[in-house]
Amino acid sequence: MTIRFHLYICNNIKNHRMKSIIRCKWCLSSERMIKYHDEEWGVPIHNDRVLFEYILLDAFQAGLSWSTILNKRENFERAFDKFDYREIAKYGDDKIIELINDAGIIRNKAKINSTVTNAKAFIEIQKEFGTFDKYIWQFTKGKTINNLQDDLRPIPTRSAESDEMSKDLIKRGFKFVGSTICYAFMQAAGMLNDHHVNCFRHKTV
Repeated sequence: MTIRFHLYICNNIKNHRMKSIIRCKWCLSSERMIKYHDEEWGVPIHNDRVLFEYILLDAFQAGLSWSTILNKRENFERAFDKFDYREIAKYGDDKIIELINDAGIIRNKAKINSTVTNAKAFIEIQKEFGTFDKYIWQFTKGKTINNLQDDLRPIPTRSAESDEMSKDLIKRGFKFVGSTICYAFMQAAGMLNDHHVNCFRHKTV
C-alpha cells in the first residue's frame, strides 16, 4: 500500500467517523462551525482574556449570524491586538478610524466604539472583583447550568440569568450586552450547556 493511498483511506475513515457523530444541528453548515462546536462551544472558560474575546465577538454578532463572525475571527484577533483588553482600552481616534476602514472585520462604528468602552469597564470589574471571571460566573453561582435541549423545543435566546447579567453589565457601562447577547456569551463560555441531549458533547463539557 502506497503512503498516498494509506492517507486516502485514513482520511475517508476520519471523515466517515466525523459524519456519523451526532451533533447539534446548528453547527452542521461548515467545517469551521463544526470545529467550533466540537472544541469550544459550551466548554467552561475561566481565562479573562478569552472571556473578553467572547464579549467582543458576541457584541459584533448583534444582528448577524455567528458564522459571519467566526469566519472573520482571525481578522478580529489581528485588528484588536489579540483581544488584549488593556491595549484596547487605550485606543484613540486614530485607531478607531483605522478599524472603521478595516475590511476584514465588521466596520460598524458603534460596535467598534463599544469595544473600547467595554474594555475600560472590563478593567474596572477586575479591580473590584480581582478577576472578571469571578464576577461573571456569579450569575450561575459558579457552576454550569445544564439545560436538557431536545428537538421538541427551540434553544432559548435568553433566561433569567442572562437578563440579570445584561442589567448589571449595562449598569457598569457596557454596550451591546442585551439579554440575547449575554445568553449567547453564556453558551460560548460554558456557563450554560445547551448542547442537544443526543449531541456527543452534551456529557463531555
